[in-house]
Amino acid sequence: MMEKEKEKEREKEETLSYLLQSYGSAAVALSGGVDSAVLLMAAVRTLGAAHVAAVTAASELLAEGELEDAKRCASLAGVPLTILPADDLASPDVARNDERRCYYCKKRRFEMLIAWAKEHGFRRVLDGTNADDAGDYRPGLAAIEELAPFVASPLKEARWTKCDIREAAKAWGVPVWSKPSAACLASRVEYGVELTRERLRAVEVAENALRRYIHGQLRVRCHDRLARIEIEPAEFDVFWRHREEVEDAVRSAGFTYVTLDLRGYRMGSQNEGLDMDS
Repeated sequence: MMEKEKEKEREKEETLSYLLQSYGSAAVALSGGVDSAVLLMAAVRTLGAAHVAAVTAASELLAEGELEDAKRCASLAGVPLTILPADDLASPDVARNDERRCYYCKKRRFEMLIAWAKEHGFRRVLDGTNADDAGDYRPGLAAIEELAPFVASPLKEARWTKCDIREAAKAWGVPVWSKPSAACLASRVEYGVELTRERLRAVEVAENALRRYIHGQLRVRCHDRLARIEIEPAEFDVFWRHREEVEDAVRSAGFTYVTLDLRGYRMGSQNEGLDMDS
């Protein structure tokens, strides 16, 4: 069994290396998470730093901590990080925050990355989507597919799972190897509630404050003035012990009401009310 697993790992590594070699050069869309960090490291190991760029589209939708992690990962890989301003909230399609928001946002961001990559002589833009990402409602993936083949998702194509990525990240010394999965701040806001700088800032400030007590998965979901906090059930006791401090911190961030979701953290829980068949 162990030998079969090792053989599968080798096949995945070889497939990823083959795909990266076929691109010749690439600009990696670096988000600050472990997926894109591993993709950047793999690209540099395969193509060499001279043929790889790290590019981050920065806007109010990207938490400040994510940008700092992106800088650390680019430094480790030995490539400079290019930060492109992306005024996402200037787009009415993004700001109105309907269920297609992620599609509109990804499309405009990656079109910007494509233009930058072409201007600087890179043959591909690489996205860190992995093989596990197909399980949730992700309209942004449709935008990535529409922009193929210039935009590629080699981790997904080589069937790398989140577990594969974390193992590689740990082995390569990537500083975010154990970092909980994250998503842009817009994913915290209930569909139909307009995205504003104030709302996104409130979410970021509240989550940063709660990190003093909560160390696993954490989301502060914004339902206008109500904050619905999702954490792993194993940390409910910790939350309860500090509930007064938590309430004060979240209210100070700008929310009027503070709640704990008793179902715990779920990836993409804001999608639970959507009619996927429509």
